[in-house]
Amino acid sequence: MTLSTPDTLASTSTAEEYAERMMASALGWIDVMSAYLGDRLGWYRSLAEHGPSTPDQLADRTGTQRRYAREWLEQQAVSGVILLDESEDGTRRYTLPDAAAEVLLDGDSLNYLGPLPRVFAAVSRTMPELLEAYRHGGGVSWAQLGADAREAQAELNRPLLAELPTAFAGIGDVQSVLTRPGARVADVGMGGGWSSIALAQAYPALEVDGFDIDEPSIELARANAAAAGVADRVRFHNADGDGLAAHGPFDAAFAFECIHDMARPVDVLAAMRQAVPHGPVVIMDEAVGERLVAPGDEVERLMYGYSIFCCLPDGLSHRPSVGTGTVMRPDTLRDYAQAAGFADLNILPVEDFGMFRFYSLTR
Repeated sequence: MTLSTPDTLASTSTAEEYAERMMASALGWIDVMSAYLGDRLGWYRSLAEHGPSTPDQLADRTGTQRRYAREWLEQQAVSGVILLDESEDGTRRYTLPDAAAEVLLDGDSLNYLGPLPRVFAAVSRTMPELLEAYRHGGGVSWAQLGADAREAQAELNRPLLAELPTAFAGIGDVQSVLTRPGARVADVGMGGGWSSIALAQAYPALEVDGFDIDEPSIELARANAAAAGVADRVRFHNADGDGLAAHGPFDAAFAFECIHDMARPVDVLAAMRQAVPHGPVVIMDEAVGERLVAPGDEVERLMYGYSIFCCLPDGLSHRPSVGTGTVMRPDTLRDYAQAAGFADLNILPVEDFGMFRFYSLTR
């Protein structure tokens, strides 16, 4: 999945044009939150597995209320998500198209966005706390956002993280470590563990130690590793970046889409440098622009959305905190790396990897 550069409103847009934009945004919110219902209630899954269904059939299969199922199906049909077929006797049956099923349900597809509504549902539940933080300081942690946000973030990244071995195939020093028998690597901020699992599955002689500070995420990662059959070579620890020293040294260290969330990124990067005396230290983070441009493209708009609702409030929920936010531009990471004792960073030649950019920190 890729995002394009849209036609954005200029400062000279009319009130009518801005009103149209707000209405379109409201319709988008309805699409997102109705998809949350379909996801959490199992309605999309049931339609994909059983084919054309009446509201009563869908409700009975999923143990939900018929009247709500009918209204939701009608809304989905009116919105063009689900297909409606009405027979001569007036019976209405609803079908989930294959393309929609891939986006909503196929956890292996690079087009998978089914968990995305869970993030915004989680944010909606914490709006009072978020307003309080915006007014008086502090933040809202991922722990406060809860299971919906935690699990959604892990599931959204899973298909792309499975492509990590392909991304690293052309990076000589990284590939040399990953293919070395008995090599040990650290995966900092591993969340649900899918990055660690992907590396272990692709490199059968590799040992991976993952680190996170969120205990529910660690438990989820351990369950995922066991289900994937790599728990004998993948271990997860409850420790921030400072905890690397107790488990090192390592031949390489990685941090996939997490440095911008950290309250003390310099300390974590310094710990990674110390835990990897000679090997590569690689950071994957959002591929935002090198500087602020307004209006921005859809990537920037999405990342600022994540930042104001999730990542910046989480970062500021800890003390002390540099308050990076999701939009961590290359110069910001370079400043953090140099403060941590690295000489500089290089942008690695990994193309077409979703909305992410890879950096190698140099000594």
